[in-house]
Parts: sequence; structure tokens; C-alpha cells
Amino acid sequence: MNLYKLARSLVSVVMYPLYRIEVKGKENIPEEGPVIICSNHISNFDPPVVGITSPRTIHFMAKEELFEKKGVGTLLKNIQAFPIKRGMRDRNALRNGLNILKEGEVLGLFPEGSRQKTGEIGEGLTGAGFFALRSEAVVVPCAIIGPYKAGKKLKVAYGDPIDLTEFRENKASAKEVTDYIMERIRQLHKFHE
Repeated sequence: MNLYKLARSLVSVVMYPLYRIEVKGKENIPEEGPVIICSNHISNFDPPVVGITSPRTIHFMAKEELFEKKGVGTLLKNIQAFPIKRGMRDRNALRNGLNILKEGEVLGLFPEGSRQKTGEIGEGLTGAGFFALRSEAVVVPCAIIGPYKAGKKLKVAYGDPIDLTEFRENKASAKEVTDYIMERIRQLHKFHE
């Protein structure tokens, strides 16, 4: 068993009962081919929660500083995460993300970039739109509906894949695509609240 599967099993055993996780719509994640899962971001627990509720292995970006911590960096690499420099255009991270999609894998993104502790869904950064436009990936919106409180129900909802044909044909900007993805996440969140 690889480390990703082992970590996933261990995290599942703890988190499912602790947060009474309820998952909706995971059939919206295609079984094969490149996929970008875009989720709102309310907690440091979001990546493991999306990781355990998705039927496929997800490659997440994580802030570079985490990879510099002893032990943490090695663990992150072994569970398919890769570093991104915050606050600047990181060509290496963009290349890594595109390569993951080119190989038909799943890329997990939190377009807001940082946690929205109020639970409100903030503005998205252009990275999500960049990856969506530069690849043939299917974009699946995801809404995490908290709070992360022991014994309280935490919902994770995956929406219908987003059709980006029109955006690609009209040569839309990365910002326009990201804004549309964020709107779909908001709608999903509202629907499952």
C-alpha cells in the first residue's frame, strides 16, 4: 500500500466519525482523465477532507514554507503534494500542475489561496482559470460546508463538471474563468447549506 492510500485510510478513520462527514455528488468526479477539483477554503483540514472524500488520488499545491519543515516536507511529497511560492508567479508550480493534468491525474486547488475563517466564500486567484484554460481538464466545483466542530455535521459537496467550451472558444481570461468557477462553488454551497 502506498503512503497516500495509507494516510487516506488513517485520516478517514479519524475524520469521518469526528466531523460526521457527509459527501454528496462524488459521482461527478470522472473516473479517469485530467480533473481539476476547485474548492472553497475554510480550514487547514480542507486538503485531507477533500482527499478522503474524492474517489481518486489528488495532487495538491501547498505553500513552499511547509516543505522546509523537517519531516513535513517529506510527508507532503509522499502524499502527492508539491510546493508553490506565495505572492508571486511561480512558473515551476504552474509547470508541475500542468504536467499532472497532462498525465491524466487530478489537481486539487483552493482558488481563494488562503483560508476564509468567516466561512464566506472569497475572491479566487487566477491560478484556477489558468489551469482550466491551459489544459483539457474537467473542472469539478467542491463546497465544504462547516464548521469543523467535533460531533457537528461537515458536508462536502461535489457539483456537476463545469463546461468551459464557451470560455475556451471565446479566449476568456484566467480571471473570468476563475470568477465563474467561484460562482459555481457559491451556488453549490448555498444549495447544500
